[in-house]
Amino acid sequence: MHGYDLLVVGSANADLVIGVDRRPAAGETVLGSDLAVHPGGKGGNQSVAAARLGARTALLARVGDDAHGRLLLDAQRAAGVDTAGVLVGGAPTGVALITVDPSGDNSIVVSPGANARLTPDDVRDAGALFAAARVVSLQLEIPPDTVAAAVRTSAEAGARVVLNPSPPAPLPDGVPALCDPLVVNEHEARFLLSDDPAAAGSSTPEAWAAALLARGPRSVVVTLGAEGALVATADGSSVRVPSPPVRAVDTTGAGDAFTGALGWRLGAGDDLETAVRFAVRVGAAAVTRPGAQASFPAAEELPEPWGEV
Repeated sequence: MHGYDLLVVGSANADLVIGVDRRPAAGETVLGSDLAVHPGGKGGNQSVAAARLGARTALLARVGDDAHGRLLLDAQRAAGVDTAGVLVGGAPTGVALITVDPSGDNSIVVSPGANARLTPDDVRDAGALFAAARVVSLQLEIPPDTVAAAVRTSAEAGARVVLNPSPPAPLPDGVPALCDPLVVNEHEARFLLSDDPAAAGSSTPEAWAAALLARGPRSVVVTLGAEGALVATADGSSVRVPSPPVRAVDTTGAGDAFTGALGWRLGAGDDLETAVRFAVRVGAAAVTRPGAQASFPAAEELPEPWGEV
């Protein structure tokens, strides 16, 4: 019996957000808005996104014994996430410094803090969480050896692995072959394919997906922002999934909302294309409001998909 639709293993950060008219060039200073502090981190974002939609969700992460850590734990619990796997101490809570311009585009610098202290031993000690999960979702804001340990533990427990390699970094040996799917945006796809100039230089997500599939993942999803997403599987099939048209206010956390929703729907039994069709609606809703977790919708707040009234 699976106790969780989704276990998220990853980062929890405090997002320190400033609005700017334009992001500064090298050596330049610009004035911004008042500082806003929000709960964030790719792991924390994904777990809140899924829980807010109705998923039975747990989070394995590490935060500091400080005000930011308490903020993050409170936000997870308020969303309905099981925080038994959130470890406290070892370093200050991770922080993301975010600037957002008037178009909603953002630039982010992350100080990992306690996220860098989440270890393979922590993964081993959390074996009961993995055994209870249908799907495990991961990102790369925690150490690569911890990601590899979590992927292996997921496979041993029979859980499906969803991996978003963000921020982009080389994937540990053996990890790609266990991903179903590997979820990438354009920048992440090009980074992973940087040793293949022809593939990395292609302008089509179909080409990126095909090149990534050749490296072992069972499936690949390429997120395309306002254009939706591409779903590609190892049998050679691919389909583009359009996104509902919305007015973007802030793109912070939209990819995490997408991936959290995707992991939930896979855990609920949807096939990959159906899960992606749901997830693009969640990502579209998330960009219409400022912030990361504060922007994540409940199911009844989702925009209608293309072709529906």
